[in-house]
Amino acid sequence: MTRARLGVLLSGRGSNFTSLAEACVDGRLPADIAVVVSNVEEAGGLELARARSIPAFGLGHRGLKRTEHERLVDATLRDHGVDWVCLAGYMRLLSPWFVDRWKWRIVNIHPSLLPSFPGLHVHEQVLAYGARVSGCTVHLVDGGMDTGPIVVQRSVAVLDDDDPAALAARVLKQEHVAYPEAMKRLLSESWQVADRRLVFGAVD
Repeated sequence: MTRARLGVLLSGRGSNFTSLAEACVDGRLPADIAVVVSNVEEAGGLELARARSIPAFGLGHRGLKRTEHERLVDATLRDHGVDWVCLAGYMRLLSPWFVDRWKWRIVNIHPSLLPSFPGLHVHEQVLAYGARVSGCTVHLVDGGMDTGPIVVQRSVAVLDDDDPAALAARVLKQEHVAYPEAMKRLLSESWQVADRRLVFGAVD
């Protein structure tokens, strides 16, 4: 099987990048990370990538129009032969232009059980609502915010004494399992998007 080339976009510490990188190295994921790009030039995830000898670029977006910045990101990904784009804590909403360029080849992980609690401040939302179950969702990216077809979800119980930090830590452990699992399925199995659902199995 040909190994896919992943491009990871991140804005922060890079823990989900690390989970993907480890899965590539230990054989759980038939892929290699070809490049890491961040819109935050001092993002911790860039240093983690460089420590693994993975090309890493801080392409700051300040002072650039969204289209200008996305064209820089797109060119960097293509220069490194990327097949799939993995968003790993990338705190920028992608434009329709970028999403169309990589149609059904952009994957995101979100720290809730979508469609519940999209957007930011997820764990605060979960606790304020009184939800008893939370978790994480890996999904393909479409033109909306956290609205694309769902690939994998994993759940955690919400405890009575939870605060946002405690809940986030338990969800993050499940994110590190779910992201490699989802990517393995996307790369190893046949699938199609029917209406808004991702369906694994024979492709028409």
